Amino acid sequence: MQKNSFNILYEDREILVCSKPHGIPVQSRRIGTPDMESMLKNHLARQGQEPYLAVIHRLDQPVSGLLVFAKTKKSAASLNAQLTGSSFGKYYRALTEEIPSAPSGTLRDYIVRDGRTNTSRICSPDTPGAKKAELTYRTITEEAPFFSDRSDSQAELEIHLLTGRHHQIRVQMAHMGCPLLGDTKYNPAAREAGTWQVLKLCAYCLEFLHPSTGKRMQFCLEQDV
Repeated sequence: MQKNSFNILYEDREILVCSKPHGIPVQSRRIGTPDMESMLKNHLARQGQEPYLAVIHRLDQPVSGLLVFAKTKKSAASLNAQLTGSSFGKYYRALTEEIPSAPSGTLRDYIVRDGRTNTSRICSPDTPGAKKAELTYRTITEEAPFFSDRSDSQAELEIHLLTGRHHQIRVQMAHMGCPLLGDTKYNPAAREAGTWQVLKLCAYCLEFLHPSTGKRMQFCLEQDV
């Protein structure tokens, strides 16, 4: 396990909440590639716990932020049910190349995924494979920057993801004319730079009901990880 490759914010018999750094996959089939699932299972084994760990939701490898894992099958069933309902809240911070024309708003589009290129694009509702994508955003101006290197020509956004589509935030923000910094798939400026850059997108806040107690749980980060 790599040192400081994750940070556990909360753990009990039912769940484990941690932060994932940029560049580490949640799961990986590549031999020798560290991923969150295997590193956390090793963590449980070292504590003498049964290394059962269910992945509830995922973050793209370049994206940082909060994840919750289930440590029992019963907890996994509860969290998966919440994920498809309204009890599970996912909030992101993003840094964009351009400042949105409206300081806040709702984006409603249809997205289709291309498995060959591992990309998605905005499409018409009648496109085969099209799925509805919806999010809300607001520009952050009154708070200390979540991204320490934010400049005045860039916008820091809080994004509430209402649907979970492939590369949804990256695709919709680029389509709006505000691509994310460091996004080599959907930001032409980042592609032309030709060097590796950190994708400025972090799942900074997570809300759900505890699988056993029903208590509302909320975890938030103050800075990118």
